[in-house]
Amino acid sequence: MIKKRTSTVEGHRRKFLAIVDDTPESTRALLFAGLRAVHTGGAVVLLYVITPSEFTQWIGVENIMRAEAMEAAEVALGKAADFVRDKTGIEPQVVIREGGRSEAIVGLIEDDEDIAILVLAAGTDKEGPGPLVTALAGNAAATFPVPITIVPGNLDDESVAAVA
Repeated sequence: MIKKRTSTVEGHRRKFLAIVDDTPESTRALLFAGLRAVHTGGAVVLLYVITPSEFTQWIGVENIMRAEAMEAAEVALGKAADFVRDKTGIEPQVVIREGGRSEAIVGLIEDDEDIAILVLAAGTDKEGPGPLVTALAGNAAATFPVPITIVPGNLDDESVAAVA
């Protein structure tokens, strides 16, 4: 069952969720989400997902890897938040989750009823739009809890601004 969104209720703001990762096109999603938030009086949520380690049999190694992954997530979110601030003046909310990417995204959307739109950017290489876009915009889109906006990864800042 899909939970009712509260982004239009008085005292709430529509939030645009963007995923932070190391893909070159991710800044397109960050920029679009930030500019849409500016134009609509909304907010931006940046999510970084740490995928679980495969080294669970050695607790010490797993703890070191988890700490390193958390540090990398904080650095990536810091850079992404700086980008959103610099381009839009919005102070984004940052979130780190562990687990599978799709599950973490859906879990955050279920936890935060003000998230109204997921913003993704499509990859520009010949292998397709990217695994996250493929996974979420495919069959899962029919049952996804919020609309998904896919920004072409080849758009420059001016082009993104024109459509945001």
